Amino acid sequence: MATGQLFSKTTQALFYNYKQLPIQRMLDFDFLCGRETPSVAGIINPGSDGFQKLFFGQEEIAIPVHPTIEAACNAHPTADVFINFASFRSAAASSMSALKQPTIRVVAIIAEGVPESDAKQLISYARANNKVIIGPATVGGIQAGAFKIGDTAGTIDNIIQCKLYRPGSVGFVSKSGGMSNEMYNTIARVTDGIYEGIAIGGDVFPGSTLSDHILRFNNIPQVKMMVVLGELGGKDEYSLVEALKQGKVQKPVVAWVSGTCARLFKSEVQFGHAGAKSGGELESAQAKNQALREAGAIVPTSYEALESAIKETFDKLAEEGKISPVTEITPPPIPEDLKTAIKSGKVRAPTHIISTISDDRGEEPCYAGVPMSTIIEQGYGVGDVISLLWFKRSLPRYCTQFIEICIMLCADHGPCVSGAHNSIVTARAGKDLVSSLVSGLLTIGPRFGGAIDDAARYFKDACDRGLTPYEFVEGMKKKGIRVPGIGHRIKSRDNRDKRVQLLQKYAHTHFPSVKYMEYAVQVETYTLSKANNLVLNVDGAIGSLFLDLLSGSGMFTKQEIDEIVEIGYLNGLFVLARSIGLIGHTFDQKRLKQPLYRHPWEDVLYTK
Repeated sequence: MATGQLFSKTTQALFYNYKQLPIQRMLDFDFLCGRETPSVAGIINPGSDGFQKLFFGQEEIAIPVHPTIEAACNAHPTADVFINFASFRSAAASSMSALKQPTIRVVAIIAEGVPESDAKQLISYARANNKVIIGPATVGGIQAGAFKIGDTAGTIDNIIQCKLYRPGSVGFVSKSGGMSNEMYNTIARVTDGIYEGIAIGGDVFPGSTLSDHILRFNNIPQVKMMVVLGELGGKDEYSLVEALKQGKVQKPVVAWVSGTCARLFKSEVQFGHAGAKSGGELESAQAKNQALREAGAIVPTSYEALESAIKETFDKLAEEGKISPVTEITPPPIPEDLKTAIKSGKVRAPTHIISTISDDRGEEPCYAGVPMSTIIEQGYGVGDVISLLWFKRSLPRYCTQFIEICIMLCADHGPCVSGAHNSIVTARAGKDLVSSLVSGLLTIGPRFGGAIDDAARYFKDACDRGLTPYEFVEGMKKKGIRVPGIGHRIKSRDNRDKRVQLLQKYAHTHFPSVKYMEYAVQVETYTLSKANNLVLNVDGAIGSLFLDLLSGSGMFTKQEIDEIVEIGYLNGLFVLARSIGLIGHTFDQKRLKQPLYRHPWEDVLYTK
């Protein structure tokens, strides 16, 4: 067991099992104390690697993350404290691994419920190799103005109130972590504060005992008096009694063993800690307090009188000149986290993204205000989801069904079109699904898919301005623009596109108005007089019918319709639909295990 102080202002630790809050609290304490370097050198998160971003005062820092204890110790040879936030299931194994590292001197085990047999093995190994264990079931420890473990001493406000940002003259040791916070406050009120405080943990077999730490404090010149807070159960306090009787402790010890109320109960009482259970008269709080008093410790008559006993002891040492007045300092303010400041109403911070279509902050995600459970329970389809996420409203069923029909009709158009061809070639090159899909999607534009948007724009403009088909077509011709939505490589007057016929039939049956589609048909009649293949194609049919859907449903203003057409909603419909086919082609090529594609020479015209 160590004979002097465990920590200093340059102590650094390795933190096992990433926990953002306790690590940030350690770093905030470092800044409060004026440390030049962060006390957390590295984080061990099994299986992970890289960095974690945290704050050191106002500065954002990156703390290395290591996948194993060995890797962390090799990377940070000066870090000699291991803070173990593993669960009770893995705390023993990870703690033993840390103890076996030559660079680790102190291991703090936060978990409670570590099997007693495992705890005994850890204790035995630590003592045989002159290492220190704090815990299990500990909140940790603190050296005022220098270093603290995890959540020790609680919030920054409590640390400042307890003056732990600078060293005092009192060495404190307790079984209870919660009572430690209370005692830090009590000691700060009636003395110059803590020099070092340790919570050994409430398990039956702590890695280090009350007397271990009292004997250490006795060897630290800056510690002028000690305060001990024990509890009923076990016999740890009796090792301190023996140390006092043998004269190993020369400094005043103020002690109290809590749990005197246990005698008021008729049956045996188990308090919060595993070790806080009296197994006989010797383990009672009364017997321990009496033994400590007889051995020379200053033991009050009750817990309420403990504060007065501490004050009287401190005042006496001060009168004797054994304690010099502490120079009070003003600690630097800890910058408040933005989230905390916003929540408390202290600052206003602009958001970076606006979302009006979905919200996943509640108990379940919502699409345009409609809960996910409602979407499923009421049998919403893909068209309904699109209407919510794209148009931010629930469209009538005939509209959402039309959207679904468009998706089904446009899902694929064979392997030879440019988008499918690109996806096939990319898949055969061994690329992943997303790469193959994107390769096909990137071909969508004015000549492939994008004609739906252009058809809607031009048909709407011509129809709204009252242009005759002749004026519209001839006007486009003068501008050198082909009429979008008109013309097909294969289909003709005598070989109509079945997809167009299906869409027209559905619209005639369900739409309240088909003004724009009828205008597109009139344009087709005129263009067919010029050439047999200048038929209304699927792009033109979808473009014109979508205009009818928007205007005929009565759910969109003229301004909204213009905006939808201008933004390119219809192109989005084609992208969504065609993604289904492109994914299918990708899977098809991979399933068939097709080799790398190479275009045949005979299909290329080589010329100068």
